[in-house]
Formats: sequence, structure tokens, C-alpha cells
Amino acid sequence: MLSVQLGETIKSRRKELGITQPHLAELAGISLNTLYKLERGQSNPSLEVINKLSEVMGMEIKLEVVKKY
Repeated sequence: MLSVQLGETIKSRRKELGITQPHLAELAGISLNTLYKLERGQSNPSLEVINKLSEVMGMEIKLEVVKKY
């Protein structure tokens, strides 16, 4: 998933849950700046950061590897 798509997914889910950016950052134990950049598609987050956010928001990480022809 591209950084922009990941950011859009996280932002959309956060809004569905009615959580502010500062509150989500606090709940996930990440910096607010990290979350800002992530939601804007301006960062390349670690798997640890993605995992923390997904746990807080009730999401699941799925890795898919496909063969290109």
C-alpha cells in the first residue's frame, strides 16, 4: 500500500471512530507529528507504528505479495 493510501485509510478510520489526532497519537504511544505526516502521506512509517495504530483502531494488518508479470 502506498504511503498516501495508508494515510487516507488511517485518517478515515480515525474519523469513523470520532478520535482526534492528538488523542489517537496518545492512545497509540506515537508522536503527534508522526501521525500528522502519516495521514498526509508524507512519511514511511515503521511496522511498529502501523501496528500500534491498527491495534488502537481495531484494524488488521494484511501483507499481500503478488507476482508481477
